[in-house]
Amino acid sequence: MKVSFYVLTENKAQDFLGFICQLTQTALNKSNQSLLILAEDETLIGELDKALWAQDDTSFIPHQRLLDSNTEGADMDVANTDINNQLLAPVLLASYMPTDFKGIVLNTTIRPVNDFINATSNTLPTRILELIKPDTVSTEAGRAKYKHYQQLGYELTHFKV
Repeated sequence: MKVSFYVLTENKAQDFLGFICQLTQTALNKSNQSLLILAEDETLIGELDKALWAQDDTSFIPHQRLLDSNTEGADMDVANTDINNQLLAPVLLASYMPTDFKGIVLNTTIRPVNDFINATSNTLPTRILELIKPDTVSTEAGRAKYKHYQQLGYELTHFKV
């Protein structure tokens, strides 16, 4: 599996949502696979939901929120989803890996994607995109994830953006 690390500069980190939208659009343009934006923070998922609808003045990125069935009081698009049984947008927003997911994962969490894969059945991403902000927590987590993926024999690349 190929894992790409995007090490963000201060400017890119300040426009974190904008960078995610830009990277999402690039990934969609280069692939016909679904893209899952993985985020453990429901606030970030809500902000991404709004940002993807307003990517620029003339377009939006079609997406759908997948909320865990344990989430209370949220406006759910799909709860605890098996993606084979749902009509889904090309971009998914979730705090978990949906069953049978086989696309690209854009990981905004401090945990490696394998932590999420191990909790889900029949899931095998084709590619992982890791975002590393220029702060101590994100940098340390990025180093740990890099070592983790390296031990698994994944093909690793990194970009300073």
